[in-house]
Amino acid sequence: MDMWFDRVTPDGSETRLQRSLVAEVPVAIEINGLGYAVMMATPADLEDFAVGFVAAERLGAAMDVESHAAERGIVLRVTLADPTVVIERVRHRTTDSSCGLCGIDNLDAALRPLPPIQERSDAAPTAIFRGAAALRDHQPLNRATGAAHAAALCSADGEIRLVREDVGRHNAFDKLVGAMARQRIGWDGGFALISSRCSFELVEKAVLAGCPLLAAISAPTALAAERARESGLRLAALVRADALLHLVP
Repeated sequence: MDMWFDRVTPDGSETRLQRSLVAEVPVAIEINGLGYAVMMATPADLEDFAVGFVAAERLGAAMDVESHAAERGIVLRVTLADPTVVIERVRHRTTDSSCGLCGIDNLDAALRPLPPIQERSDAAPTAIFRGAAALRDHQPLNRATGAAHAAALCSADGEIRLVREDVGRHNAFDKLVGAMARQRIGWDGGFALISSRCSFELVEKAVLAGCPLLAAISAPTALAAERARESGLRLAALVRADALLHLVP
C-alpha cells in the first residue's frame, strides 16, 4: 500500500512524498480445528510461517496447511498427525502474542529445557561479515517500506541461500524455518542471520530448529545469552561491518 506523507526537515521545510507501507494483517492459526493463536503478520509466505510456527511451539510437524481469506484477515488451517498436545495446550491458553509466552500459566513451562545443539557450524567471522554485508540486497520488502525484518539462511562461507521477511522478527524466523522444512533444506554447517535484536524467543526458535549458529545485527538480552550458552548454540551479536561479538561458550 502507498500513502502520502509530508517530509519535514529540522529547518522547517516540507516536501510531500509517497511511501510504500508494509502490510500487517491478523492471521488466525487453527490447528486440527482448534483456534490456537492470532498473530499480526505480513501476508506473504504464510504456509512457511505456519510450518515454522508449529515447530517453534513444540507441537510436532505440520502435515498440511491451508490458507483462507477472511473478511478482516487470513485463517491458516494446520493439520497435525497427533492433535493431543494441541488440545492440552489450548485448554491452558488465555491470550496469544508473537512471543508465544502469553497464556502459559506455569513459569517453569515458559523456560522449558532446550535440547542440546547436535550440528556444528564452522563458519568463521569472515563468513558472518559476508552474510551481513549482503543481507540488504535480499530484503526487497524492507527496501520498499523500511519496516520489515529478515531472517536468512547462510552457508558456511557466508553466502545467503534463503531469506524470509515479515513485519515481525519472530514471524520472519518462523517463515525461514518453515521454508527450509518444506524445501527439505538443512543447515549444512551454515548459520542463521537476523536483522533484529536477539531476544530469547529467537534463540529458542533457533535451537528448536537445530540451528548451530545464530548471528544478529543487534545485541542479545541476558536471557537470550544464557539460553544460547545452556543449549550450546553459537551466538554472534552486534554484527557490524567492522566488528562482531561472539558469546564465549
